[in-house]
Amino acid sequence: MIIENSGLKGLKSDLAHLDESMEQLGFVRWQWEYNRATYDLKLEDKATQSDYYLRINTRAESGKLESPYAILYIEEVYIGKATFPHGLDYQAPVPDAIMKTVNGKLAELKAKLSQ
Repeated sequence: MIIENSGLKGLKSDLAHLDESMEQLGFVRWQWEYNRATYDLKLEDKATQSDYYLRINTRAESGKLESPYAILYIEEVYIGKATFPHGLDYQAPVPDAIMKTVNGKLAELKAKLSQ
């Protein structure tokens, strides 16, 4: 599911600051290439033993990702339920407790990137 009202879409940051901010919140930059990067945060629902991933897509506005000075902007923010053996179901309902955590993390990230 795409999270429409995160307030993050279009925010810009240099790669070094973005990586540091994401890491402080528990995100990992898993997928990346020269012009784009994807950050993931794993969230566990203990009640159902299910994993969800909050995913944030970014794209380089200037520079390339080998440079900490590259400027990236946030594209989409979305969440999906992990499926076996590897994949995400973006149509699966997300428990309220997970969404509460997601909204908190997104608000923290927005504060860090707006400084």
